[in-house]
Amino acid sequence: MKSLYSVAEIRTIEHTIAQSLPAGTLMRRAGEAAASAARAMLAGRKVLVLAGPGNNGGDALEVAANLAGAETDLEAEVTVLYLPGSSAPSPETARALARARASKAQFVDSLPLGRDWSLIVDGLFGIGLARPIDGAMRLLVEAINALGRPVLALDVPSGLDADTGAVIGPDGVAVQATRTITFIGDKPGLHTFEGRDYAGQVQLAPLGIDPGQRPPAGARLNEPALFARHLAPRRHNSHKGSFGDVAVIGGARGMAGAPLMAARGALFTGAGRVFVAAIEPAGAVDVVQPEIMMRDAQDFDSGDATLVIGPGMGDSVTAMRVLFKALEGKAALVLDADALNLIADSPDLQGRLAQREATAIVTPHPLEAARLLGVTSAVVQGDRLAAARELASRLNAVVVLKGSGTVIANAGGAVVINPTGNAGLATAGSGDVLAGICGSLLAQGWQPWEAAIGAVWVHGAAADRLVAQGSGPIGLTAGELPVAARAVLNALAR
Repeated sequence: MKSLYSVAEIRTIEHTIAQSLPAGTLMRRAGEAAASAARAMLAGRKVLVLAGPGNNGGDALEVAANLAGAETDLEAEVTVLYLPGSSAPSPETARALARARASKAQFVDSLPLGRDWSLIVDGLFGIGLARPIDGAMRLLVEAINALGRPVLALDVPSGLDADTGAVIGPDGVAVQATRTITFIGDKPGLHTFEGRDYAGQVQLAPLGIDPGQRPPAGARLNEPALFARHLAPRRHNSHKGSFGDVAVIGGARGMAGAPLMAARGALFTGAGRVFVAAIEPAGAVDVVQPEIMMRDAQDFDSGDATLVIGPGMGDSVTAMRVLFKALEGKAALVLDADALNLIADSPDLQGRLAQREATAIVTPHPLEAARLLGVTSAVVQGDRLAAARELASRLNAVVVLKGSGTVIANAGGAVVINPTGNAGLATAGSGDVLAGICGSLLAQGWQPWEAAIGAVWVHGAAADRLVAQGSGPIGLTAGELPVAARAVLNALAR
């Protein structure tokens, strides 16, 4: 299990473990782990270590001492910019400072100019930072980012909120890291929102703390192990009815492509039969994928099909009527796009959704989530985990809050952050394909929670597969995703 710990949870673990260890043990272990990571990144000799006023600065001083100590075989030229602040350092940091000063490291009072650094170690601020970086520190961070050199961040890139993945402050700055070595436990903010851009490659250093010494984490990183019980090769003795029906309802005038994208997502990830029930019928057949059966939404009998409602659906009377009928029914349900906007505008529909016996999957992007919650998209993005939890609780649904590091939450408070996917998914129709994959897995008998986390993982992995093959991320299209998703799902099943 890939646990993700909040700052409060990490502090609790630190306090508990520190009581059973000699003073400064965790800081020394952090310094050793980070120094090893730094050596792995070095392609030259010149290392700049930035050490701030707190214990994160102490970690950085330990790194400097380890890299520049006489006992090392590495001939690194270590320069330390130590910014102690106005308060006295902790005893652990004071000991690390003494070690660093006794080493071969050179201490400076300002950022040296004109040096071609092989590596910069960011130990300015750790997980405890609660205010925006400003003044001289802000100028320093901006100067470091402008250098464009490899950066190893300690615990979390300075200026990034470890809980939310937001850069602290409305106009804040954060260190742009190449790699982040995070201590004791992984942090949610490194894997969602701006964290995925600022943290770079994330490496966990547990500092010798046994998993059994950690309490259950409040969030997890998505992985196939979380939905593995549904992954198995298909039996030969199967037929199309073995894998369920999916009906995609949407497609107002001029929006016929959206439900087709969802339908192809469902078809290529294994649904037995797939229908498009169009609000404004656009044709009798999908000439690209004729296996998809076209129907008129106004008189379509969905039977036992799983319903995917919303792609390109619009806000007509017909759309509202179809949505109301679906909410009143007992079918497995995926709600996306225009269906979510209609629900956001109607407390009655919100209540009907929350009272359904069968748990629905809802797949909002941040603006749709904001409409449902009655806040701004900035509020949603400011704490994506909290927004997804709140929305899941209100709607009694599994919520897929899309975006960089998609967040999946259920009404019981469980939260998973998805690590797959790339910028190629920022394209029209990508969300429609995801909704279709959710519907497909539901139709095949997956439970809503596992269908949601499985669909999100497969959808992102499909985009990663395409990029690895040279298709994207620039110019990647939603139409390429279903075939790639099929390959990913079959590989998992094997």
